Amino acid sequence: MLDLFPTGFEEVESAGGVELVAYTDAAGEELLWKMFGGVRGDDVAEDWEDRWKAFHRPVRVGRLWVGPPWEQPDEGAVAVVIDPGRAFGTGAHPTTRLCLELLEDVPRGALLDVGCGSGVLAIAAAKIGFAPVVGVDVDETAIEATLSNAAANGVQVEARLVEASAGALPPADVAVANISLAEVERLHLDVDHVITSGYLASDRPRLSHYRHVDRREVDGWAADRHARER
Repeated sequence: MLDLFPTGFEEVESAGGVELVAYTDAAGEELLWKMFGGVRGDDVAEDWEDRWKAFHRPVRVGRLWVGPPWEQPDEGAVAVVIDPGRAFGTGAHPTTRLCLELLEDVPRGALLDVGCGSGVLAIAAAKIGFAPVVGVDVDETAIEATLSNAAANGVQVEARLVEASAGALPPADVAVANISLAEVERLHLDVDHVITSGYLASDRPRLSHYRHVDRREVDGWAADRHARER
């Protein structure tokens, strides 16, 4: 199979073992017959190129509507239109929704989005009055996606390639970090308010020099708001 399809093939568990599945044309099917002596072929649905879009559905969080560009925003909502790009979602994950809920309760000011991904939180923050907004991530693809989505939404967001746990992050009034629990607890922040998520409801993050203010939970996930100790 690797000789015939060096770019890859699919392994599918079945009652009789494992099926090896290749996506090919008639010529490729003939090669499979010659190599293995017997294959089963099924036609691929005509809409296969667009079927991935079904996994990206819009969500409504308070006055915010967050969804992909092929969906229509709710009338009267603050629309955050996010193209998922090559590696990111459009904001439907519970941790993203919880962060958006908590953002509404934080005083407006400069905002830092740690692990910005496709830019959902940074762009939503800019839409509801936070400024300036800076997103940081360890992935160059995330920086590109954030800047592209910010431009499509008509908001000003700066995005930088930064290793969040390597040292001090840019100062701000508010930080939102939808990352892993371990990464949350390693952050070095200079902000008054921190919103954290990316972990299960059973987890309780500990941030030095911050007190816990609020928690939201949904579907086994959690997000927390912290305030700097005075």
